[in-house]
Amino acid sequence: MGTALLDYWEGDTATRLVTWTSMTNEEDLDVGYFFRAFPQMPKIEQKALQLAKGRILDVGCGPGSHSLYLQAQGKNVTAIDYSAKAVTVAQKRGVKQTVHANFFDFDAPAFDTILILMNGAGVAQTLEGLPGLFSQLEKHLDPKGQVLIDSSDLQYLFEDDLGLLPQHNYYGEVTFGTRYKGNIEEFPWLYIDEKLLTQCATQMGWRCELLLKGPHWDYLARLTKEY
Repeated sequence: MGTALLDYWEGDTATRLVTWTSMTNEEDLDVGYFFRAFPQMPKIEQKALQLAKGRILDVGCGPGSHSLYLQAQGKNVTAIDYSAKAVTVAQKRGVKQTVHANFFDFDAPAFDTILILMNGAGVAQTLEGLPGLFSQLEKHLDPKGQVLIDSSDLQYLFEDDLGLLPQHNYYGEVTFGTRYKGNIEEFPWLYIDEKLLTQCATQMGWRCELLLKGPHWDYLARLTKEY
């Protein structure tokens, strides 16, 4: 992904990034999508950016489109990504505060808002990974702060026959794949429906508030810590 972003920024706008999951077919993705301005962003992302306040952490910033918008609004935002090339692109585009690190290894003072967008819940990778995600969020969130996170309910893939739902694992646990210029990467990813996210949050001492539903079974939620 980082290579694709850097190539695009340097002028290679023709090469497509191919993505797929263990439940969906291959699809060409225009890398330019990650460079979109605020008017081109889905309403869920626009809503999250409008609600972001205080000291903000943009997790999985990619080329920095969300951070750039927040900067333009005069907000204090730090962009973090595990990909060095993605961080390089964000810097070249003008993001002032960047960090190259895995969020789970990141150590910094608390933030008032943590953004985890573009199916951000997937960073947990599996349902078993959710406690670790909540623990890391608590570590970096001000006691009165908020986490703005989005995901999708993949049940729509089985609308025509719910009997095809996986029986031995949660249907939102998938393997996500990317291919770019012959290089392939696959990794576990989690799409979690809003009801299950709420249940998991409650069990871990958090409050989950559904803020907005999108047109494709996607949604934006706010997580706050219950003290």
